[in-house]
Amino acid sequence: MPIVMWDKSFLLGVTQFDEHHQHLVGLLNQAYDDFTAGATPESVSSILDELVDYASYHFSAEELWMREQSYPKLEEQCREHEQFSKRITQMLNDQRSDKKFLMLEVMTFLNDWLTHHILKVDSEYGLYIAAKGMPINLA
Repeated sequence: MPIVMWDKSFLLGVTQFDEHHQHLVGLLNQAYDDFTAGATPESVSSILDELVDYASYHFSAEELWMREQSYPKLEEQCREHEQFSKRITQMLNDQRSDKKFLMLEVMTFLNDWLTHHILKVDSEYGLYIAAKGMPINLA
């Protein structure tokens, strides 16, 4: 059972953002499914590393697109991305150094942060693009 059920409420109407977000959710669900199935911490960590790497790629692309569209809340986005990156890196390092560290805490953080960021923060960008009548297919 996935930790995040992808549905149309996650769609921003910006194809590239939506594809990236769906991939991030898929990685989180894969890590959670492996975790609940009793996979080794190393195996789950490997998927989470992939998620963090992809998130970094996504953040860079997202910030570039927002900059190109003169998005007025770009700095807020950049701060959120930086805070996420610092926090998840610290959590994963803690998990690797302390086997008692709860992987469930990492999963909960990722679930809460990712769903909030897409549904609240990134959705504002989708509304901005729609209100400006700007193209929603970004190259």
